[in-house]
Amino acid sequence: MKNRVFNKKVYKWIGVFFIICLGSIFFIRLLFLPTDKKINQAANKSTLTYRPVYHFSAPDKWINDPQRPVFFDGKYHYYYLYNKDYPNGNGTEWRQATSRDLVHWKDEGVAIPKYTTKNGDPWTGSFVVDDQNTAGFGKGAVVAIVTQPSADGGKQEQYLWYSTDRGKTFKSYSDHSILPNPEEKDFRDPKIIWDSQANKWVMVLAEGTKIGFYESLNLKEWHYTGGFFTQDIGTIECPDLFKIQANDGSYKWVLGASANGKSIGKPNTYAYWIGNYNGKEFFADNSEPKWLDYGFDWYAGVTFQDGKSNKKRYALAWMNNWDYPNSTPTLRDGFNGVDSIVRQIQLKKQDINEYILTSQPIEALNQLTLSTNYFKEIKVNGSKTLKVKGDAFQLDTEVSWSHVKNVGLRIRESTDKQRHIDVGLFVQNNFSYVNRGFTDQPDKTNKYVESKAPFDASKKKVHIKVLVDKTSIEVFIDDGYVTYSSEVFPHSNDNGITLFSDGGTSIFKNVTIKHFRSSYK
Repeated sequence: MKNRVFNKKVYKWIGVFFIICLGSIFFIRLLFLPTDKKINQAANKSTLTYRPVYHFSAPDKWINDPQRPVFFDGKYHYYYLYNKDYPNGNGTEWRQATSRDLVHWKDEGVAIPKYTTKNGDPWTGSFVVDDQNTAGFGKGAVVAIVTQPSADGGKQEQYLWYSTDRGKTFKSYSDHSILPNPEEKDFRDPKIIWDSQANKWVMVLAEGTKIGFYESLNLKEWHYTGGFFTQDIGTIECPDLFKIQANDGSYKWVLGASANGKSIGKPNTYAYWIGNYNGKEFFADNSEPKWLDYGFDWYAGVTFQDGKSNKKRYALAWMNNWDYPNSTPTLRDGFNGVDSIVRQIQLKKQDINEYILTSQPIEALNQLTLSTNYFKEIKVNGSKTLKVKGDAFQLDTEVSWSHVKNVGLRIRESTDKQRHIDVGLFVQNNFSYVNRGFTDQPDKTNKYVESKAPFDASKKKVHIKVLVDKTSIEVFIDDGYVTYSSEVFPHSNDNGITLFSDGGTSIFKNVTIKHFRSSYK
């Protein structure tokens, strides 16, 4: 019995000694790993550092322009421009993702590949479900009209692709364009809608500083009907046309386009006009456009109808800017490209004869809520750092004041308070703003660090909603009458939240912070 106890003790210590030896060997090997191997291991550990938690992002490589999603077969079908050869090769193709709730997305692979016809790679366009078989490809065929550079000189022309397997794969209808270029430098980005009153297809096309209108009965033969001319907003892209009901019950037409208003102090995002479309051309109530987003990174935006109730309209855009498309640390993670969240847009009457589009995060985002922090009321004179941290969340609050100069929030703040993103109201000068100049951000020239929009500070109150993710910030002022979207690249440990009020006391009421779990399954 004694010998058996002794043997057990010996075996125990031998086992401990063996484990210590193995651990030492592993540590020594790790210590003397080749430098490149250490780097690779570190890279593997940080693979998800900049991968968004709840924003749609490229599975790898590169994405840019979204193609308007369409709802059929119980889900939204979404295509976007994708470059599998980035950063060492050019050319885009249409890659598909599907979603039932516009929050969770399933990758469906490439549907329209590049360089498979005599013409160049497929660019931006739009697709429709041809339920009435107007094009002759069969009832329910999915038809896409896409800009491609022609084989004879690279002219921007419109080509037709069709799918008989519900949008999984597309075939080229012809190497010849269905809408040839009329000797225009810019002739691109067709957007197709069905005009139920006239029983015809309508196309809007970006033609330099003009938006062209076309009509067709079969999606193959198109006729020009009129044009809408823009001023001082550069070469336009990705036009949009839709009818929407306002909160006063009236119906209005909206014409939109991605535009560059930097030369006149306006955004470089989605410009739109409210007016009337008579079946041939569009007449704006006011020639001066409004802007759906005042940030730096909401481009190539598309709007689309809610497929379930048909009562709501949504919007999303590419969160990047052609001034700095490759300036992102996500490249080390193997991808470049993030979309904004899907927003619900509404038309609201502002004055006697003036309407405006507002934006709000869709309600489906709430299903991602992991935990919530709530503060009924916080009085701030100077600054107050919350005992809450986060890198993927929604913060919602109502702010009021009597006499202040500058009031708002510092988001993704570093422990030493040196790095942060500022969201607030500069009351003295009557504007709201988002400033990303105190954190890492894509514009190396530092020209585009603070975006701003007019704000009526005499109200002495504001509602602020901020959505934060690993590489983005989206801000909704006063129920989305003003919206900002910008790329930001905070350090991974910069997770602080500070409220500030300069020049007086402000009251932050109903401060609600919803922390989001990943939308990636």
